[in-house]
Amino acid sequence: MSEATAPTNENVGGSPASEPSATGKRKRMDYRQSQQARRQELKSVVFEGDAEEKIKLPKKKYYRQRAHSNPFSDHLLEYPKSPSDMDWSRLYPALIPPPTSTEAASPQPKVEIADIGCGFGGLLVSLATEFPDKLVLGMEIRVQVTQYVEDRIIALRQQHAASEEKLYNNIAVLRANAMKFLPNFFEKGQLSKMFFCFPDPHFKARKHKARIITSTLASEYAYLLRPGGIVYTITDVKDLHEWMVKHLEEHPMFKRLSKEWEESDKCVQIMRKDTEEGKKVERNQGDKFVACYVRLEKPEY
Repeated sequence: MSEATAPTNENVGGSPASEPSATGKRKRMDYRQSQQARRQELKSVVFEGDAEEKIKLPKKKYYRQRAHSNPFSDHLLEYPKSPSDMDWSRLYPALIPPPTSTEAASPQPKVEIADIGCGFGGLLVSLATEFPDKLVLGMEIRVQVTQYVEDRIIALRQQHAASEEKLYNNIAVLRANAMKFLPNFFEKGQLSKMFFCFPDPHFKARKHKARIITSTLASEYAYLLRPGGIVYTITDVKDLHEWMVKHLEEHPMFKRLSKEWEESDKCVQIMRKDTEEGKKVERNQGDKFVACYVRLEKPEY
């Protein structure tokens, strides 16, 4: 064997070459365990005043997971039997009292804006300050991504606990399968806005039934949205854009809004630039296809 092809100590058996990977894995697991303990302790805490130490945002690199998840798989999710059974105080502790509180007997604020498949929470965080008087909920099916957004919200709440506005108490994230359980969380006509930002395109024809906009799901969204409510869609995949447009156009309870309306709407501008996927498409100089629909009071046939 020549010197050029002879094995070296660096690439044989349990070589040092494998150590960085193993060390990185241990570091990632240690970080996740630390964050999990912190999350369980603080997720339902109402923060007041300055924090005793500098609060850092979570590190996204430790929460990496596959880009998409199969919505038809059994994900062992928890969900209420009906919207009235949902304890929202766990997600919005500063704004909604627990069910056992005497204050719970009075009318409480309800989630009005839903970010379906919220990813790493870029849109969610921006909507928090754009609509400080509205409850905004992000729904995400991937475990690690949901946990990242939870930790991000906790950190943001702590960072702004001493401010007069006490920002970010009005946003929360929930691990859920939006294709199956939305009516378990929301009442008829409860939502004013629903966002579908860069959803899984499911390119193969046999996978199209797993797309987040279908005729059946459009009827569900029409049920949950109040008249005048808006469905926002954005994707960098033209085929998926055309698919979503087709199914929403064909539904009698939705009417597409004009390009002029899109250009003037602040939420369209936010979802174009503040989602992680939107930023990625921008860096790659890709296209962004937008379509927005208003929920009609009466069907148009």
